[in-house]
Amino acid sequence: MTDLEKMAAGELYCGFNSDFVSPLERGQDFCFRYNCLPPSNKDDKRLILEEFLLKVGNRVIVNGPMHIDLGYVEIGDNTIINFNFIALDEAVISIGSHCFIGPNCSIYTVIHSLCYEDRNLGLMTAKPVSIGDNCWLCGNVNVLPGVTIGEGSVIGAGSLVTKDIPAGVLAYGNPCRIIRPITDDDHQFLEGINK
Repeated sequence: MTDLEKMAAGELYCGFNSDFVSPLERGQDFCFRYNCLPPSNKDDKRLILEEFLLKVGNRVIVNGPMHIDLGYVEIGDNTIINFNFIALDEAVISIGSHCFIGPNCSIYTVIHSLCYEDRNLGLMTAKPVSIGDNCWLCGNVNVLPGVTIGEGSVIGAGSLVTKDIPAGVLAYGNPCRIIRPITDDDHQFLEGINK
């Protein structure tokens, strides 16, 4: 089994293996091409996303600049990803439909050893991250490897998400913690529209 295959299987692998040079350069080239296009060139931006990522839903907006390692990212329909998005996607990052990803958000899947001897050898693992439909990650949110954020949850600005967050809650902090459920009382904007 190659180190790329071990990475995909969630097993311990050596990230310093020369097999990673080409895929990582491809990712850097993708980001460079995407980030250099003018915002008005939506068609070419869409084609680049479709070429590189695992899945790109309908009516997806990704504001540049953004930085993605390998392209193991799935994005659902009607999702908006704001400026300075970082995805270290050595495992799959799945972002649902109707999600808002605020500026300066980062999602990490790579886990390095606490022991420098292992780190210096390039030994690491990767765990997937899943963000459910209708989630909102406010600005400057960091999501760590292996985390699942349940459908409809909101993660407050500046949060460090270290553990799974269930569906339908407001959570924030460093480390991120559940503050309260999101309820019908939170429909403040809809009330204004219906008047």
